[in-house]
Amino acid sequence: MKISLAWLNVYLDRPVDADEAERLLTSQGFPIEERASQPNGDVMMDVEVTSNRGDCLSHLGVAREICAGSGRSLIVPENEVSESGEWPASAVKLSVDDPEGCPYYTARVIRGVKVGPSPQWLRERLEAIGLRSVNNIVDITNYVLMKTGQPLHAFDLTMLAGPEIRVRRAKKGETIKAIDGSEHELSESMLVIADAERPCAVAGVMGGLESEVTEKTEDILLEAAIFEPLTVRSTSRALKLASDSSFRFERRVDPRGVSWASLRATQLILELAGGSLSAGELAVGQPDMEPTTLSLRGDRCRTLLGMDLSDQQQADYLNKLGFEPHVSEGVIRCTIPTYRFDLTREVDLIEEVARLHGMDAIPVTEKISLVARAEEARVTARKLIGTCLEGQGFHETVTPSLSEPAEAEVLLPDGGSLIQLEGQRRTDRALRPSLLASLLHCRKINQDHGNHGVRLFEAAAVWWSTPEGKQERRRLGLLMDAEDPAESLRVLKGAIAELIEALAGSGADELAFAEADLRGYEPGARVLLGERELGQFGLASKKLTDHFDLQNRVVLAELDLDVLLDLYPPAYSAAVPPRMPGIERDLSVIVDESVAWSAIEGVIDGVSPERMERLDFLGIYRGKPVPKGRKSLSLRMLFRDPEQTLRHDAVDGEVDAVVAALTQKVGAELRV
Repeated sequence: MKISLAWLNVYLDRPVDADEAERLLTSQGFPIEERASQPNGDVMMDVEVTSNRGDCLSHLGVAREICAGSGRSLIVPENEVSESGEWPASAVKLSVDDPEGCPYYTARVIRGVKVGPSPQWLRERLEAIGLRSVNNIVDITNYVLMKTGQPLHAFDLTMLAGPEIRVRRAKKGETIKAIDGSEHELSESMLVIADAERPCAVAGVMGGLESEVTEKTEDILLEAAIFEPLTVRSTSRALKLASDSSFRFERRVDPRGVSWASLRATQLILELAGGSLSAGELAVGQPDMEPTTLSLRGDRCRTLLGMDLSDQQQADYLNKLGFEPHVSEGVIRCTIPTYRFDLTREVDLIEEVARLHGMDAIPVTEKISLVARAEEARVTARKLIGTCLEGQGFHETVTPSLSEPAEAEVLLPDGGSLIQLEGQRRTDRALRPSLLASLLHCRKINQDHGNHGVRLFEAAAVWWSTPEGKQERRRLGLLMDAEDPAESLRVLKGAIAELIEALAGSGADELAFAEADLRGYEPGARVLLGERELGQFGLASKKLTDHFDLQNRVVLAELDLDVLLDLYPPAYSAAVPPRMPGIERDLSVIVDESVAWSAIEGVIDGVSPERMERLDFLGIYRGKPVPKGRKSLSLRMLFRDPEQTLRHDAVDGEVDAVVAALTQKVGAELRV
């Protein structure tokens, strides 16, 4: 950003020389890349401005920094213009078809101007910073741009068909010849300023040659607007066409400065080119004019900077930047000006304090003080989830939060609707309501690479909308290949059970799977942890696997991550080791496929063998000689008497009672 020292001093109550200006700006994070003396005694200084400080791409912006660092006051001239009484709407039709690309557009109409050379003072101002004088109208728009940072553009009103101004996306096949003489073919993603027939300017980048102001121009339309930064940047890069205007729009412009800059340019045009201003201002859209508020904790600032700056000292620095600080109970509340887009966090305010205090004033200590804090329980629990699942052969995935709407709707919760990015033409514009679609997409990639036996998990947020409002939840998604669906369901159940045991220990509520009709599952079940619903589980439906072009079935589960994290830390109970040895009895019983292990447990609990200490599940067998449609379940019972060594015949009766109950209640047949 090239500035003129003489021009800069116009906005300071006390002039600053080149050496002081360089020292102040460098200490505040704006080093001087070049400094050159001019024949008229002026000094040109090329200031390095970082991309997040678009507010300093103007003489007023640099002057604000000089004032903050030196205690000077900023002088901003008042605008005084008179209107002829003619309403601009009668002269030009204004519309904005794309409010996302152009949230605010204003226009003023000035008639009867006399285009000619600029006065010497204006030419010297522009030439001092390397700009070529064109004519008084164009020079004024460039002058106001370099003064305020707000780009402006003047159209020859008689060259606008209609006359009409329409902010829209370019149509296929449209072209434009820019004011620099270059010709460009426009794409449908580019925003243009058009009249009733053709594009007249590339929005935020450069005007068109056919509607530029020339010595024959008498009536002009003065544009001042806000264009969306990404739209301007992508268009500028695609066309390989850059300008001082696009450079500033890409870094955002002050919404409160649009009308002020337009009025300032209008006043100068009336003074230097004559003419009359039509009454009022044409405007479409409404910029966000409300300043934001941020709070700064004095203690936090002192901790980060390592300096004993009082709350009032911190507030004084922030006041110099125009933040209107208010100190109360160790907290400094600031009102952030609309031109400071870079300030969004407490640490940003701390950096501002450090800048004004002076980075070189921060003390260098020989020792670094470290404060050790125990890791938060939920952080430890999250790591434990990963460790537990990885130990069972699962691989963690990290996938984008955005997905295609058609893909996201497949697993949308009942009664919910998608949350989509507004004004986006990208295909993946919907926030995902489930992690399962992301996991299925990853499985498809693995399928394309010939991978088998895939096990995946992901822990992340999901979003959807309901009549009550937008919902955000954290979920744990699990996916396993299901070459043998029944076996894979059992393995995934075991993985969930092991995960819960790792998180909660022996203190976990009972884990259960209640069969349910769930979207995307075939069959499906609700995962219950005591009275709480933990999530969903089941075999992915054929429709779902077909949607993702999967050749084989997979088993899925999606669990509430917050419920899982709340289980931590695990609870364990310790008991005195038994004095007496125990007796183990192994049984294998043949039951129908529909009989679950939980049913076997329930029957044995109902018998309540007096000396049985523990019941363990050993395994399942299918195949000859077990009949089709039935399975063999193996279990182990541990018996112990706390006072004496048991003999085998002492527990025979209890074992027989268990076998009899299993035969009667679940149709079990003892396998020998």
